[in-house]
Amino acid sequence: MRILALDTALPAASICILDGGAPQPLVSESLPMERGHAEALMPMVARAMAQVEGGFASLDRVAVTVGPGSFTGIRIGIAAARGIALARGIEAVGVSTLAAYAAPLLFEEPDGIVAAAIDARHGHVFFTAYGPGGRVLTSPRILPLRDACRLLGAGRVRVVGSGALLLKEEAAKIGCDVTVVNATPAPDIFAVARLGLAADPGNAPARPLYLKAPDVKPKINQALPHASP
Repeated sequence: MRILALDTALPAASICILDGGAPQPLVSESLPMERGHAEALMPMVARAMAQVEGGFASLDRVAVTVGPGSFTGIRIGIAAARGIALARGIEAVGVSTLAAYAAPLLFEEPDGIVAAAIDARHGHVFFTAYGPGGRVLTSPRILPLRDACRLLGAGRVRVVGSGALLLKEEAAKIGCDVTVVNATPAPDIFAVARLGLAADPGNAPARPLYLKAPDVKPKINQALPHASP
């Protein structure tokens, strides 16, 4: 199975093409960016597909990060993934950014607790934690840093994600020692592709995983201004 993986949920635009069972991607590209994902993504996809035999016709599945992350970035990636999947008549699956952060550790070292934290600003993180064998200990949620630290428990704890350093600093205040393994702004797109290959399409829809309410809300019951006579 050949998969195209896309990620625009966080401060990077990334793509990867991977054949199932292959140790490395056929093509991979990642560009750090705070804005401009919509303009960058499809040219990146076009460049990648031009480098693989069979092009778009060779794809069997598309994977895309569905959040948590930027509202706009999530929508950009999902729209692209759905469009490609629809045009090709193949499946599109969703991958959590938190799971993508944690996946390399879960693939390689399944012991101890692995926590993934993404900076959600204002003293909060998007957070999830896994136990041995990838067992979910804490489902994805948004929490104050102190509350997330209290869920880490005792024993060996490794933390990944853009909020990892914040979590380590807060954990030290309550006497909890954690090891930061990866604090990059976005997960490895190779991990997104591997999770996408393993995903069950019935349980991993390509639709947004929003854990935070939008910053801008419509004003309810506000009177409209009267037109001048």
